[in-house]
Amino acid sequence: MTKLSNTRYQSRRAQVMATLPKGAVVVLRAGSLCTRNSDCEYEFRPNSHFFYLTGFPESDACLIIGADGVSHLFSLPKDIEKEQWEGFRYGDNATDVFGFDKVHPLAHLDTVALSLLDGASAVVFPFEDALLNEKVMSWRSTLSKRARAGAIAPTVIRDLVPILSEMRLIKDDEEIALMEKAAQISVQAHRAAMQNVKPTMMEYQLEAELNYHFMKSGSRHLAYNNIVASGVNACTLHYINNQDEIRDGDLVLIDAGCELGCYASDITRTFPANGRFSEPQAALYQVVLDAYYAGFAKLNVGEAYESCHNAAVETITAGLIKLGLLKGELKTLIESKAYRAFYMHNTGHWLGLDVHDVGAYKIDGESRPLKAGMTLTLEPGIYVSKDNMDVAAKWRGIGIRIEDDIVITEQGPYVLTHGLPKEISEIESLVTTG
Repeated sequence: MTKLSNTRYQSRRAQVMATLPKGAVVVLRAGSLCTRNSDCEYEFRPNSHFFYLTGFPESDACLIIGADGVSHLFSLPKDIEKEQWEGFRYGDNATDVFGFDKVHPLAHLDTVALSLLDGASAVVFPFEDALLNEKVMSWRSTLSKRARAGAIAPTVIRDLVPILSEMRLIKDDEEIALMEKAAQISVQAHRAAMQNVKPTMMEYQLEAELNYHFMKSGSRHLAYNNIVASGVNACTLHYINNQDEIRDGDLVLIDAGCELGCYASDITRTFPANGRFSEPQAALYQVVLDAYYAGFAKLNVGEAYESCHNAAVETITAGLIKLGLLKGELKTLIESKAYRAFYMHNTGHWLGLDVHDVGAYKIDGESRPLKAGMTLTLEPGIYVSKDNMDVAAKWRGIGIRIEDDIVITEQGPYVLTHGLPKEISEIESLVTTG
């Protein structure tokens, strides 16, 4: 189990309570196992907000932080017979291992929750959790019915998500170190894929190289479904079938990253299966690479978040004009969003416990300024549909994306996914030499 120090989780819980009115109570759930089919279940992964405040990995757990700041974990108790079938449980040991103030059997949740909510000024929980919403409303209703006996139900409910989203947006040193470790595992997996690609391989065979190196290097889980897209498949942004044959002359777009301690990495590289970019492939690739560097130059403290995207869009649009895929004036084409026929997504997203991590992109309607500790992806791309009859045939069916993970620092952007080639000559060298 990979997790941060207990003091990090404890300080986060204290920070949450410090933002709330006196007398507020916080409630979160870890989530439950999900059925895949019949009696087979997916491996459990805790809710990210819950994990951010606890580091606790077990299903069905619940956290309540009382108005006095005391943390109460409710979890499945030790049970030798059930653990024989379902695996280890921490039980009461969670107090010492995870630094909670009190640990209760899950069966005591309702009783203790009613006691903690009685007289609370507010109950704060993630509104997006429908089951918890129902649970909290039930507790409030029960307390209301006990009013004649002196119980006081909280009259204020508040969504916890905006608070935690802003906290999670700024990463601390421990988080950044863990994310860099995940990023470097993913870098080595991508390098292995480039070194082992061969025409006539199946996409899923190349995907196996990724999964092998993720797990061999200490990461048990994917951050998201691997994308291994060859040829025209690379023009489908979230292609995850990974079942076609890789042909001689194809570009292969791999978008894949491992998860470590529930923190995600996210990398995309595009490379020729036979080790050599064709002239059209190289021309479009260079435009995407130029857009990458244009966006990278904007990733500094104080810059508006959208400055990176705007710089990439301008570079891509200018490149498409130069190559003849777009016709017209640069400014007009940008204003009309003509580039979206070839580049239809943003140039990045926040990264953290979720691959598309939480945190507002705008404040009061304006793109928010970047701050040290924000971690994001930089991922420009060009995708020319095979059905686009408005461009010459040589361009059709080419899909290219380049993506790195970056943390904003006072000294400038720092690439967590360092060590993975982006330049055409470096990629060709890595693929051909194996």
